[in-house]
Amino acid sequence: SPRCAPDQAAPLGSLKVAQRQIVEIARALLDRARIVAMDEPTSSLTPSEFERLAEVIARLARDRVAVVYVSHKLDEVFGICQRATIMRDGVVVGSVDLAQVSEKAVVSMMVGRELAQEQHRSHASSEVRLSVRCLASATKVHDVSFDLHRGEVLGIAGLVGSGRTELLRLLAGADRASSGTVEIDGKAIKLSSPRDAIAAGIGLVPEERKREGIVPLRSISSNMALASMGVFAPRGVIDHTRLKRVAAEKMKRVNLRPFLLDRPIRLFSGGNQQKAIIGRWLAAGTRILLFDEPTRGIDVGAKAEVYHLIEELAAEGHSVVVVSSELPEVIRLADRVLVMRDGTVAAELDRADLNEQAIAAHAIPQSETQAGKAQGHRAGA
Repeated sequence: SPRCAPDQAAPLGSLKVAQRQIVEIARALLDRARIVAMDEPTSSLTPSEFERLAEVIARLARDRVAVVYVSHKLDEVFGICQRATIMRDGVVVGSVDLAQVSEKAVVSMMVGRELAQEQHRSHASSEVRLSVRCLASATKVHDVSFDLHRGEVLGIAGLVGSGRTELLRLLAGADRASSGTVEIDGKAIKLSSPRDAIAAGIGLVPEERKREGIVPLRSISSNMALASMGVFAPRGVIDHTRLKRVAAEKMKRVNLRPFLLDRPIRLFSGGNQQKAIIGRWLAAGTRILLFDEPTRGIDVGAKAEVYHLIEELAAEGHSVVVVSSELPEVIRLADRVLVMRDGTVAAELDRADLNEQAIAAHAIPQSETQAGKAQGHRAGA
């Protein structure tokens, strides 16, 4: 089974998303089932963890175990699977032999159209919007310093457990820093709570969308208003007419469909839920957006729309931080990348220096990097 990094005595609820996924995969394999279904098993795994999982799947196939592998990551599908069945809107649109079809053709079947390939365009200015100095928490984050400019998309890469999510939580006021300073537009701010962060114009789009980003039973419009209730209910009584008007404007702005203001958000797709959270921060007038795994668990078409939204936000002058375990995603979006390791910034890479090898070299200890290369050679043999 895949190696599981966390302490075996640790409560499952205390583990990070990626660590819980590893445990779930190991549990399924221990049952010695003849058919194993994996639903987005690598959504938060590192490249080296994926390599180990790929070896496990290959071993299962050799042992005549049937594996159903559900994923939006086409590089994984083409690397692991022999055949693929493509669904769109709950209907099977076709089955293909992956050796006989291109990735572009599969994408077209998934979204019902061809996706335009857009080149990266930087909108970063010299104006410093956010300045972080020597920021630390009691456990996971140590002495982190960086600047974020107006119109910039700053990527943060690193292994699971490197402190990326914890850094965003400090900036969003979800956790308290033990030391360090944060300034916005040259003015020192205190981030003791999410209320402080919202007042300062900082919004977090969390990794665990369903648990931390939405109120499932509430309507899409109510969810989009969560960060602005002081505006919609200044005297404790909600102005529903105004709330729905603003929600409708932001739904159109982020291209959220179907256009049903009173529909519970749990009935929308993951991609549309993510758009609703982005719309929430736009309704609140947020200037600094923190994205933690922004396309985790959403389909290829929705992923392209989220990318486009992030680029539009930067073009409009918003400052954006993107944490992602998908290195192509970081490279696609970022003007600059901070690589974290062991709770601190191990490297800063400018756009001209961005590639997967450079990021991995700083994120992964040398011994693990060499092991990952060896596994890659064996998998490709």
